[in-house]
Amino acid sequence: MLFDILLTVSDVVETKPLAEQNVYRGYSLLSIIDSSHLSTFVIALVLIIYGSFRALDHDKSKESISSNKFLSDSLSNDQGTNSHVIETMHAIALPLGASLSLIIMFFFFDSLQTIFIMCTAILSTMGFAYLLTPCCQLILRPCSDNTKISFGFMGRYTLSEIIAFSLSIALVLVWIITGHWLFMDVIATGLCISFIALVRLPNLKVSALLLLGLVIYDVFWVYFSHYIFTTNVMVRVATREAENPLTTIARKFNFHRYNAPRLSLPGKIVFPSMQQSGRFSLLGLGDIIMPGLVLCFVLRFESRKRTNNLYNNDPLALINRLTYFQCSLFGYCAGLIAATISAEVFKCAQPALLFLVPFTLTPLLLIAHLKGDLNSMWSDPFAENGEIPSPSCKLLNV
Repeated sequence: MLFDILLTVSDVVETKPLAEQNVYRGYSLLSIIDSSHLSTFVIALVLIIYGSFRALDHDKSKESISSNKFLSDSLSNDQGTNSHVIETMHAIALPLGASLSLIIMFFFFDSLQTIFIMCTAILSTMGFAYLLTPCCQLILRPCSDNTKISFGFMGRYTLSEIIAFSLSIALVLVWIITGHWLFMDVIATGLCISFIALVRLPNLKVSALLLLGLVIYDVFWVYFSHYIFTTNVMVRVATREAENPLTTIARKFNFHRYNAPRLSLPGKIVFPSMQQSGRFSLLGLGDIIMPGLVLCFVLRFESRKRTNNLYNNDPLALINRLTYFQCSLFGYCAGLIAATISAEVFKCAQPALLFLVPFTLTPLLLIAHLKGDLNSMWSDPFAENGEIPSPSCKLLNV
């Protein structure tokens, strides 16, 4: 359910001052390369690249631990970080679950906004703690032997994990107190990286099924929802702000003069323009996480082929020099540019996945066909390459 809430915001929204909306009808190159667009563009690429390589490192560390029987036994007794696999039924149910979450947030946002904030705060704390843990490990390496401290039924954690979790709690509290968009974006980066690094797509068939289902979901709620609900449901939910829990607490203690800022849920990356006041660019986390999972999949596939020496090393074949990760990343960039141009031309919210999915999948399918890997990638690529599914790998509960 929490994962579905993150996917409810899956469009690009361009907002301008009201006066400018009435006067400005055209578009120009300067509006496309606005700082708000460039910032969200760079952030999305960094999150996908870092999350994919973080997932690759996560898999390699699990393989090295599983090769050591003593470490594998000790890991099974501790609370580790497991990856989650999206299977075919999950790929079908995920767009339906996201639609249900969107409807609930649209109709019952006022009565359930405190629950939404609490769930988001918990998920954000866990996601950003996962992002901070390697940094804390690097800083504490000279003065810590990485031993785990027991917390009873809560499990065992290293000092770096405890500090990362504490810093994440502090960041979430600062976001709740200030309501500033910058802290919301920082929290959203942790959510993106943790989902890309910990969620797995098993093959290209499930990847295509999931992305196509989300495209239908995205297009319907952005383009056609106003025919049923008399308003754009996606934009309404994406831009809606919740009442700060601190304000509710202050009212219960009769501190009516204290009004904390309203909170926008961190299901999106928001960046204001430096050129035009009141203008900002919005990119839903679903538009980063979903294509990011595909790029993470192809990166793991290429790593497995490289490990098993399955590459065609013909230096004269230009197609063999191009990796699947490179062509998919280039396609994602092209799709993001196309979505931005479309938003500037039509001056309204655009379903970014409508552009991102074909631009990402098409070059991947073409290169895989030319390299002769399409059949193996489509069905069971890792089993064919000799990978044994890890027992710690769990199915994603939607």
